[in-house]
Amino acid sequence: MTIKSKFLSTLAALSFVGSVQVASAADELTVAYFLEWPMPFQYAKATGMYDEALGVPVTWVSFDTGTAMSAAMASGDVQIAVSQGIPPFVVATSAGQDLVLTDIAVSYSENDNCVVAETLEIEKGNAKELEGKKVGVPIGTAAHFGFLEQMKHFDVDVSTMEIVDMAPADGAAAFAQGNLDMVCGWGGALRRMKEHGNVLLTGAEKEELGILVFDGISVPADFASEESELLTKFLKVTADANAMWNAGDKKAEMLEVIAKDAGMDPADAEASLSTFTFPSVDEALSDKWMGGNVQSFMLGVAKVFQDAGSIPQALDTYVDTVDSSHLAATKSQ
Repeated sequence: MTIKSKFLSTLAALSFVGSVQVASAADELTVAYFLEWPMPFQYAKATGMYDEALGVPVTWVSFDTGTAMSAAMASGDVQIAVSQGIPPFVVATSAGQDLVLTDIAVSYSENDNCVVAETLEIEKGNAKELEGKKVGVPIGTAAHFGFLEQMKHFDVDVSTMEIVDMAPADGAAAFAQGNLDMVCGWGGALRRMKEHGNVLLTGAEKEELGILVFDGISVPADFASEESELLTKFLKVTADANAMWNAGDKKAEMLEVIAKDAGMDPADAEASLSTFTFPSVDEALSDKWMGGNVQSFMLGVAKVFQDAGSIPQALDTYVDTVDSSHLAATKSQ
């Protein structure tokens, strides 16, 4: 099965399971997150802040990719996905899955990238030499979008490349063994990738090209409407944890807990966190983010995937996939 056919099969599956009844969270809540992706919410997770505030037991399930998170929400196994990449969110909603973005989880242009094998000695000046090379990319993710945009910038014909759909951890392992010429990913896997190669563009350089990299907190639309109060409480705890981290006076205490929960060494967790930005509630609600820019950015992402043949058709607009009402409600709590 080719990458494109595999991708379209995934879209078809999401469209089918998108009609599945979402499990009520009145008695329990299941939340998706990433390991090796340290964030302030994990301090609240590990110290029981969510359980206390929500009044229901919370089960946390780790995932390798945002596309897997979409599938879990479509099947009703997960009600909330923390730090789902915008590209996988766009892929799912483009396929008809009824998800809504409820918050900006993190911005991280320095912590999502593609790495070229050091033996190739390919940098930005000779990036054209990537044509015909073998690349490991987690299809439908932020890393996939960044890869396509970087190749477009360097005028690299992606159709000449052998693209293998690989989760970042698997891609990093294959890259270390010399089985890939280029690999894309994020977090701890990206750090391991960099041990064997170099990036073509820094995070700042990508932002200058309009390649934004950020994640959101996404939920099934039915869950958002049926469990609005519970969702607002969840976003409030998350916002409080972010504010605590951003304040800076409890970073040492929080870092130890976050690193352990993320399955990381404290030094590695601190290195990742130094590349992360956690918008405040007011910032997330502003025009820069959910007040308009996110919706426009998602349409741009969808068009890139459509042009690449990764999705059949972009939506006309992604305005209805963003619901900031629950985040706004946290300001009155």
